[in-house]
Amino acid sequence: MPVTARLSRKFYERFGDDLTNELVEWFNQVDTTYRSEFRDLFDVNFARFDAKLEQRIAELRAELHTGLGELRAELRTELGELRAELHTELGELRGDLTGKVVGLRAELESKLSAFETRIVRWMFLFWVGTVGTLIALLKL
Repeated sequence: MPVTARLSRKFYERFGDDLTNELVEWFNQVDTTYRSEFRDLFDVNFARFDAKLEQRIAELRAELHTGLGELRAELRTELGELRAELHTELGELRGDLTGKVVGLRAELESKLSAFETRIVRWMFLFWVGTVGTLIALLKL
């Protein structure tokens, strides 16, 4: 929005309307010219800034892409190592558990065998007592 220059009434009286109006027009033309030049300069500087910004964004993306590729490779290596460690530890744990299961099975079989022996003894005593009672009752 252009700003129109105005001069005081005394200026008009001293130099006349024609000269003063011409001077006002010249000020307005200079203002319009400066505004136009400023707008052009602003557009050029903004375009330069925009180009630099795009370049820096592209560089940053390239660095991020490179960094992410390195990080991805590093993570794959670490995961491979962890997988190998886990596999080793699980193998050791499996061996330990197998040994413990075998030991528990042997202990369980031993205890079941002992229980079976005790139960057979009690059954024998029960039947002997029952047969003895029946014989005693039959003799009566």
